[in-house]
Amino acid sequence: MLVSTKGRYALRVMVDLAEHQDEGRIPLKEIAERQGVSEKYLENILSTLVRNELLSGMRGKGGGYRLTRPACDYSVGEILRLTEGSLSPVACLDGDQIGCERVNSCPTIRMWKSLGTMINDYLDGITLAQLAESPRGMECL
Repeated sequence: MLVSTKGRYALRVMVDLAEHQDEGRIPLKEIAERQGVSEKYLENILSTLVRNELLSGMRGKGGGYRLTRPACDYSVGEILRLTEGSLSPVACLDGDQIGCERVNSCPTIRMWKSLGTMINDYLDGITLAQLAESPRGMECL
């Protein structure tokens, strides 16, 4: 599993919004400046998050983005699965795949399944609130 730039930036944006949720809607420009990412690239990521109702977005004066739920109700796994499509360590276990023709005789399939479970459990066990509360991201875990 390799997390793409899109997944990493989506997570950073979500943490940023969690840290500033008391400020109301946050303009794209402010988020982009804080994160050091172009507005154009973030716009694409934010539209995915809005379309899937993780964020609320509003245009115009007083517009911007905000979380749709409390930060403790988002898991890192949920955000990464949305932006990455899958957290599976191997293609044959990806949700879109049926598997491979060797699944019944594969000596490594149980290991890959176990690793996939560990990855998902670990990332689902970390909330946006936990990341936003800690300046270094993982101190509270």
